[in-house]
Amino acid sequence: MGTADGVTVRAPAKINLELRVGPPRSDGYHEVATVFHAVALFDDLTAVQGEPGEGISIVVHGPQAANVPVDESNLAVRAARLLADRVGLVDADVRMQLHKQIPVAGGMAGGSADAAAALVACDALWHTGLDREQLHGLAAELGSDVPFSLLGGTAIGSGRGERLIPALARGEYHWVIALADHGLSTPAVYSEVDRLRDAGLVPQPLAEPEISGQLMQALRAGDAEALGACLGNDLQAAACSLDPSLEKALDVGRKVGALGGMVSGSGPTMVFLARDSSHALDLAVALTASGAAADVRRSHGPVAGARLVEAIRS
Repeated sequence: MGTADGVTVRAPAKINLELRVGPPRSDGYHEVATVFHAVALFDDLTAVQGEPGEGISIVVHGPQAANVPVDESNLAVRAARLLADRVGLVDADVRMQLHKQIPVAGGMAGGSADAAAALVACDALWHTGLDREQLHGLAAELGSDVPFSLLGGTAIGSGRGERLIPALARGEYHWVIALADHGLSTPAVYSEVDRLRDAGLVPQPLAEPEISGQLMQALRAGDAEALGACLGNDLQAAACSLDPSLEKALDVGRKVGALGGMVSGSGPTMVFLARDSSHALDLAVALTASGAAADVRRSHGPVAGARLVEAIRS
C-alpha cells in the first residue's frame, strides 16, 4: 500500500454482549465491564491526499448523513488531526469520504468506528508507520470504544472500555438489528441510569463491575442458546425510560423466539440473537411487520476491526 494515492478502510459496528456499569468515577466517567462483539454492519472511509494547504476535510454519504457533523467535532477529523499532531505532520492535507451505514447515536459505536477507520487510513496514506499498540494509544485518547473498533472480534473491556483483552470465543452468531429513526445521547442515558439508581428503581451497581462466568463459558463453547440467556445491559432500563417505545421491539423479539434480545449499548438500537440464518430472517420479518423498528438488518459476528480494503492509485 506504500505507493497508494488513497485508501479505503472498513470499520464494523459493535454490540455489547454484556455491559455492566459501575458508579460514577471522580472524572465523570463510569467504570464498566463489558464484552464487545464486532458485527457485519460497516462504515467505509476513503482517504485521499488533498492539495497543499487544503487541510483535513470530510464529506458524509448514507441514510443518516445529515446527522453527522463535518466540522472539527467529527470524530474521524479529530482522529486524523490527532495522528498528524502526534507524528509532527505540520501540513496534513487529506480529503475523507465516509459512507455511513452504522446508525448515528445508536449505541453501536458508529463514531468510534469512523475514528478507527481514519487512524488506519491516514496512517497508511501518510506512511507514518505506527504499530498497532501506538494506534491503540491514540484510539484510547479519542474515545472509550475506539480501541475496540480497531481490534474487532470479541473482547473483554474494562476501565471506560478502552482496556481490552481478546476473549476466548468460538463460532459465528446470527444477529437481527432493529434500527430506530432517531438517536439517544450516551451522556443522557448514563445520567438516567444514575437517576434510576439513586431513586431505588433499579439495583445499585457493584463498585467493581464484573462479567458473568456463564457468558464467558457460553462464548468458549460457541453455544448460541446459552449466550442468548446471558445477554445483559445495565443501561437498558435507562434507555427504555428515555424511550419507552423500545419495549415494543423487545416484546416482538421474545414472541418470535429470539435466543436473547436487548438494547445495544446506550441505545436506541435493539439487537436479537437468532438460532441460525433462517431464524434471523423470521425475526427480521416479524420486526418489520410490527412497525417496532424504522429499519431492520440481519448481520453476523464476530468480524475484524478497522482494516484496509482498497488502495487507490492514480
